[in-house]
Amino acid sequence: MQSASGRSANQGAGAANDVINEQNPRPHRLRVVESLSLDVYLNLAFEQRLYDELQSGDVVLFLWRNAPSVVIGRHQNPWRECDLDAMAGGGVRLARRASGGGTVYHDPGNGNFTFLADSGLYQQELHFAVVIAALAEHGVRAHRSGRNDILVGERKVSGNAFRHQKTRSYHHGTLLISADLDRLTRYLNPEHTAITRSSGIESVRSRVANLGDLAPGLDWPACVAALCASAERAYGVPAELESIDENAMAAHHAVARRRTVYSDWRWIYGRTPDFTRIHRITGEDVAITVHRGVIVDAVPAAPGFASAGLAGVRYRPEDLNARADELSGFAARLCRELAGQLAACSGVPITEEEIE
Repeated sequence: MQSASGRSANQGAGAANDVINEQNPRPHRLRVVESLSLDVYLNLAFEQRLYDELQSGDVVLFLWRNAPSVVIGRHQNPWRECDLDAMAGGGVRLARRASGGGTVYHDPGNGNFTFLADSGLYQQELHFAVVIAALAEHGVRAHRSGRNDILVGERKVSGNAFRHQKTRSYHHGTLLISADLDRLTRYLNPEHTAITRSSGIESVRSRVANLGDLAPGLDWPACVAALCASAERAYGVPAELESIDENAMAAHHAVARRRTVYSDWRWIYGRTPDFTRIHRITGEDVAITVHRGVIVDAVPAAPGFASAGLAGVRYRPEDLNARADELSGFAARLCRELAGQLAACSGVPITEEEIE
């Protein structure tokens, strides 16, 4: 007799196979590229290189993992989405990706996939089907939600985001395999952000699950093999398998430059959409309004506070302390107190690279 899990897997594979069929357009090449680096900025930079250099008629499936990090969407506010103090204490990096979507936690127990294709080959529904069919091979019945997540039952195992240009697009997503869910909850669910106004996109919180708990023994190498085989079935061509290590990735000038951009304060924090955040400073609530990373207003404030203290200063500890050195008395004390409250953001470099 077939087990319940086996029936579920077959049902999941059957649903995916309704999409994976001979009518799918055939690419000239199917490249499957696995990164051996765990550097979140380098992986994001290499993903962008694959996108920029994508050849017409090719489909690329990029597979990658990161050291502990939190990755926010292009239009999100890190002070709303993350507990930056907890992240700093845990040595967890913050990154901003070029695509939209919500905030996700990465560690080596989380796998990432990216489908890159030109406009004639890009099929979002097919990408989801490839992943769902790969999971079905390991007895996991998954389905796509209306929010473009992949769920098992009511629990999320994959979040997805997209980027589209006129001639090409990509679709990338996560696969929770054996991620540290306690850290995920701790870093992505701040209890109080004190943000009163924000034009950024807010994440939708979901119940999550690890695939390794649903299919014991499932690990990243098994997911890589299953995704590769599923992609070959979907596109009807053999995959060209490649792996690339950190040194080889960084040897590309464009990748190294973009890694610098992605690790720059101006990209990670300065690209945050306009917001207002309440700070308790010297016993008074002060509403700090920030535009593209620069303080533009502070209300209410003591005489001379906004004009002589904060206006025009980047919302960054180093800049606030530098401004305090130029001031004295009350205004200097205010700058230093605010700098202390932003200490979790310290140490993030500002380079000479041009930020797009």
